[in-house]
This record gives sequence, C-alpha cells and structure tokens, in this order.
Amino acid sequence: MNTNDPRPMLIRALDQTQHLIDTTGPDDLGRPTPCPEYDVNTLLGHLLTVVGRIDLALNGGNALDVPHITTGVDDVPAEWKQRRTALDETLAADGVLDRTCKLPWATLPGAAAIAAYTTELTMHSWDLAKATDRLGQLDDALATYCLPLVRRFVPAEQRGGPIPFGPVVPVADDAAPYDQLAGWQGRQP
Repeated sequence: MNTNDPRPMLIRALDQTQHLIDTTGPDDLGRPTPCPEYDVNTLLGHLLTVVGRIDLALNGGNALDVPHITTGVDDVPAEWKQRRTALDETLAADGVLDRTCKLPWATLPGAAAIAAYTTELTMHSWDLAKATDRLGQLDDALATYCLPLVRRFVPAEQRGGPIPFGPVVPVADDAAPYDQLAGWQGRQP
C-alpha cells in the first residue's frame, strides 16, 4: 500500500459517516449539534453536500456548485449511498490523486483534496456522534490521522470569516484524539 495515498483513510471516514447516518433515528433530527448553526437534520444535509462536493471536485468540477446544505431529501441514508457509490468509482480511477481540484477554500491536487475532505468528514462524524450520544462508535485512528493535518493547515489565529472555525478550545496534550481534534477546530469536547 502506498503510504502517501490518502484514499484508505477517506474510505474509513466515509464508512464511519455512513454508519452514523444509517443509525440516526427520526427522533434525533431536531437535536442540537456542536456546530451552533446545525441541528442533526441540517448536519445530515451538509454531509450529503460534502460527499457530493468530494466527487465533483475530484472530477474537475467546482465544489461550490453544490449547495452548502442539501435539502428536500426524504431518505438521507439512501441518498448518501447513491452519492457514495459515485464517489467510490471516482476514487478508484487512475490519476485521481494528481487531478486538479477546486475546493471552496483552495485549488489543490487530488491527494491533498482527499486528505482535506477526510478531516471534514471525520470532524462532522464527531459532531453527529456527539449530538446523538454515540462517541464510543468513532474510529480513533481517523482522529489520529487528521489531527496533524488540521494543526498544519487550519491556523490557530485569525479564525472567523473565511476560516469557519471558532477559537481553539484548549485540551490536555494527552487528551483523546477526538477531543484534541474537536478542540483544535473550535468545538467543546
């Protein structure tokens, strides 16, 4: 396995997200999430957007062409699986790691875009798990993988505006990986 290939970690993040989506019940939809602007239902709509944006960006499209939150979907798990199937095909394509991808915040090679979206899915999986009391279902290896990426590419200062994270929430150096990841991205673990 190519250790510089970020696709296996994205696939783990997609699997984790899919499990949480599949097991979110109708009674959970109105619950608040660690993202103040989202309840669980809105977060699910954003996760549909994210999986669509990944596929679009990796295929040369502009990720901003997909609305920030996907609405009007009656069966979120089925829609997720449909979008996931398309993305899985894209991820298997030759040359996907070298494609130029236009993301909402930068234009990056495919490998960097995949790593960036792995961090987004991992963090939003934590948001969903926290909102629905399922933190024990999270894959710590994902947080461990994402933590150095966000520390490198999400600056600690000058947050707000184009950097859509609150101030860093201090956590102990030996805190659990997801607690460290959440704190760095401005969430209260």
